Amino acid sequence: MSLNALSGPRIKQAGDAGAPYETIRLDKLTPVIGAEISGVDLGGPISNRQMDEIHRALAENLVIFFRDQHMSQEQHLDFGRQFGPLHLHPAAPSEPGHPELMIIKADAQSVRANGEGWHSDVSCDEEPPLGSILYIKECPPAGGDTLFASMYAAYEALSDRMKAYLAGLTAIHDGEHVYRGMFANDGVADKARYPRAEHPVIRTHPVTGRKALYVNKGFTTRILGIPVDESEGILRYLYEHMENPLFQCRFRWQANSVAFWDNRCAQHRAMWDYWPHRRYGNRVTVKGARPV
Repeated sequence: MSLNALSGPRIKQAGDAGAPYETIRLDKLTPVIGAEISGVDLGGPISNRQMDEIHRALAENLVIFFRDQHMSQEQHLDFGRQFGPLHLHPAAPSEPGHPELMIIKADAQSVRANGEGWHSDVSCDEEPPLGSILYIKECPPAGGDTLFASMYAAYEALSDRMKAYLAGLTAIHDGEHVYRGMFANDGVADKARYPRAEHPVIRTHPVTGRKALYVNKGFTTRILGIPVDESEGILRYLYEHMENPLFQCRFRWQANSVAFWDNRCAQHRAMWDYWPHRRYGNRVTVKGARPV
């Protein structure tokens, strides 16, 4: 079952956006984005009503967090499948026997860490991921926070003139410059080619119907239909605009924490400020649909 199939009709028909939750506790990190959920064991049986409310919480808050979770690899995968078929990363290493279970690791031997710049996961795919579920099992003694930013808020803060200018424009998202050689130190050989796709600069969320900016510094290389220098200037402005702290929340990881973010309306950035300490976990990513 997919988030589109579950969350969309439930929110629209029930009209319960903003209503109290009955089976989970939700504490918002900011009024704009982010909420911490308690009262749920992701490794155990989750009732239909609880799952409904988790779907709703994701749609309303863009990224949701869970503390003190203990999931096996299979339980992590099973939780992801509650939101749709799972996505295979085009480049990253995965756990043996589980290609859908991406390894997230940085330590004293690392030359880079996953997600250091602002991005939406694998937006270079023709059908970019719906969402990502990151389960961190080992944390450094300090640092390693992840920042999340609402692309709803970024879009809504644009002037009407800029919204009109961007409406109907599309942009290229390319994985070549991102993934080529990225995981060589992890023993991952490069592929002959990496995904490249064209997506709208402003996309409409299939569940909430809200508009969000959908370009990111990680993958977007140019806006089509305008001169190259104009594209560079507009993208530079949008990237700076998106980084406004008013659009953000910041999550401080603890061991056995889970973050689940909606790639269709949020971007994130992982802070690598903890070298030489180790951070380790797994990410399960849910397939999405072509942006419209």
